[in-house]
Order: sequence, then structure tokens, then C-alpha cells
Amino acid sequence: MSEDTIAAISTPIGEGGIAIIRLSGPGALGIADTVFESSRGKPSEYLSHTIHFGTIGTNGDLIDQVMLTVMRAPRTYTLEDVVEINCHGGLLTARKVLAKCLQNGARLAEPGEFTKRAFLNGRIDLTQAEAVMDMISAKTDHAHSAAARILDGHLSRKIEHARDWLITVLAHLEAHIDFPDEDIAPDSRDKLLADLEEVVESLRRLLATAHEGKILREGLAVVIIGRPNAGKSSLMNALLGEDRSIVTPIPGTTRDTIEEIANVRGVPIRFTDTAGIREARGKVERVGVDRTRKALATCELVLHVFDRSRRFSTEDRQLGRLYASKPVIHVLSKSDLPRRLILPQDFPDANAVEVSVVTSDGIERLKTLIEEHVWSRRGRAEVSPIAINARHADALRRAIDSLLDGISQMRQRAPMEIVSQQIRIGLNAAGEIVGKTSTDDILDKIFSTFCIGK
Repeated sequence: MSEDTIAAISTPIGEGGIAIIRLSGPGALGIADTVFESSRGKPSEYLSHTIHFGTIGTNGDLIDQVMLTVMRAPRTYTLEDVVEINCHGGLLTARKVLAKCLQNGARLAEPGEFTKRAFLNGRIDLTQAEAVMDMISAKTDHAHSAAARILDGHLSRKIEHARDWLITVLAHLEAHIDFPDEDIAPDSRDKLLADLEEVVESLRRLLATAHEGKILREGLAVVIIGRPNAGKSSLMNALLGEDRSIVTPIPGTTRDTIEEIANVRGVPIRFTDTAGIREARGKVERVGVDRTRKALATCELVLHVFDRSRRFSTEDRQLGRLYASKPVIHVLSKSDLPRRLILPQDFPDANAVEVSVVTSDGIERLKTLIEEHVWSRRGRAEVSPIAINARHADALRRAIDSLLDGISQMRQRAPMEIVSQQIRIGLNAAGEIVGKTSTDDILDKIFSTFCIGK
């Protein structure tokens, strides 16, 4: 670890009740002694985990009246000496306090450097460090709960348990390599194979949560399509609970894709309202139609909106061809008007829900269908309390592939050196998840996504 002391504003920039300037490192208390004045002595004399009133500024140069908290190593977030200065909220005040700390020996912290120090000093592992950012960026209860469980060590414990098994298997294999004259007994071989298969199964269960993790972090991509004036924008506004899309009786009002995130039953949903696909009238509308096609190509669920008060048309059928390979919910809008729509057999009613944005009828039912789609890969009651991210998923796939190769070679009585090498590759891949084997590139990529001050 670097011997320098870092400092940053840890609260959001802007006006507020308070702002917090955090210092961490071997010089934190000495810098506090220089910038903080109080009738009760200097911060370096204070007991750990105590808070004190005073001022920031020297020689009569008052910046603010503050509360200063002293937290001595190792009982701190970074395991280093930490000082936090609570000043009045406001951009200028916080920046002046930070500047005073920087003038007296601190260095401006890089994004995520406080959490990076907590990881490098061994207080948390890499999955817990990532969970800190997931908690900060969580937009729904489910996303927050998943991040909290990882921060609490649920994922780490599962990975460490698998690694312990692999280390035990490796110890047996390498003992055989050291004493090649003694073949592994059949029952011992069967036990090692069973252990490896159990590890693979446990890693597969974790990998199965990758889809849920992607949804909780990024949101489920849902595209709303339909004929012009079918009620797409009205439906979008009803699902968001606000007037985001322009609604008029004039067909073709929406000429671009409009994307917003809504919280649907604790799940972030990225709704995209699209331009009605028709023979475009003008360059602007053609661009909107092209963007609609691109949104359909990348979405995970389609809401095809039909005007219930109009008959099924060739345009509706043409739209159906655009999402033939996508999951779809047929939304029959304007259920408060007399029905003239009859869906053909290839547009089954089983995937349909009637809604009215005027009376709100059917909106909650539609949300239920969207929620059921999110958890459709497994029953809702079986959803894992852990949702891994893309980095975890990549490492898990590599670990599983290597372990399966090792199992296959072991069954074929391949030399133990080859089997051992495959198991070690799997062990290292699993270790990447918690940071037991990591490179500077991986760490830089992870912590560069953090905000400064965390």
C-alpha cells in the first residue's frame, strides 16, 4: 500500500445539510491537527471513534464550523487511520475544506480508492468491493437486497467453500505426483471425482443467477411497439407513473425512441417507447423507425400494443414478424371503448392483457405478467439471494470448463500432472472472483467505475 494520505468529498456535490470530507492514511491525524482548531486539544490526542466540535482554518482564516470524527486503525473502513470532517453542505464550503486538507499533505483520492484500500488491506474481498458500488447504484429493492447479501459475504463464502474443496483435491493429486509408484485407490478416485462434480454443480448454481444479476443491475429491456396511435405512449406513461411520452390523437407523434427506467415490483425495467412502424414520411421519421428496429433486435421482452377499438390489420401482422423470436405480451389498449379487435390464432389470447390508461384497469395485471417473465427461468420462490455480475459469470464459466476437462481426463486415467493442471486453472479462475488471483488491470477496471470519495 502507498504511504500517502488521501482525501475527497464523500457526499454528492451540491447544496445539502452537511458535506463530508474523508481522509485516510498514515498522515490523516497529522493533517487534521493542522487544519482543525478546538479548545479541547488536537485530533491526534482524541480517542478513537469520537466526534468533536471545532473550526477549519488557521491563523484566523475561518472556513467553517465543523464536527470532526477520529477513527484509528485498524477499526476503520480502510483499516487505516481515518478522519471525517462534517461541514455545512454547499459546493464552495466543502471544496474549501478539501483544499485545506490537500494544501497540508493529503492527495486527492482516485475514484473508488477508499474501497480499493479496504480491499488491498484485506478488510473486504473483491466481490464485496463490487457490492459497495452495486448498493450505491441500486434502483429497486431487489437490486439493493442482492447487493447487500454479497456485501455481507454470501457469495464470498460459497466461492471459498468451493476453493477449499479444490485445494483438498489438488493436495491428493499432487501427493500422487510426488509418489508415482502408489496408484490412487479406486475408492479414493471415486471420492475425488464426486468432490469435483459437486464443486462444478455448486458453481453452475451460481452461474445460473447471471441472468437475474444482469436484470437487477441494468434493468430488463422492454420495447413497446404497435401501430401509430395504438396507445403506446399512453401505456408508457401509465407504467412510469408520469407523463414522459407525448400523447396526442395525431398518428406518428412519437418519432424517436424514448427510454426510461421504472420500478416494477422491485425490478428495474427499461421501457422503450418506439415510433410506430409505417411508411416513414420524411427523414426524421425514417430515423425513428430505424431506431425502433434496432431496439427490437436487442430487447428481452416486447409489449405489442393493439388498439382494442380497431380491427386487426396487415400492419399488426407485419409488426409481429419483426419480433418472431422474442417473448411477447399482447397489450389490448383502450379497454374502456367497445371492442372491435379479434386476434388471429397466431396471436394467442393467452399472451394478452386488456388495459385502459383512462381507468387504469389491467395495468397491475400487465405488471404481474412482466414480473413473471423476469423470473420465468426459475420459479419466483426459487430466485437465488445472490445475483452475480458479468465478471463473476466469465470466471465461473472458465472454472467450470477447466474442472470438467479435469474430470474427463481423470476418468480416462490421464497422467495426474495433466489432471492437476486443469484443476489448478479452475481454482485460479474461481479465485479471480474474490480477488485471490487478480491483476492490476482487473482492479483498475473495477474501481474506475466508483465515484470519488468512495
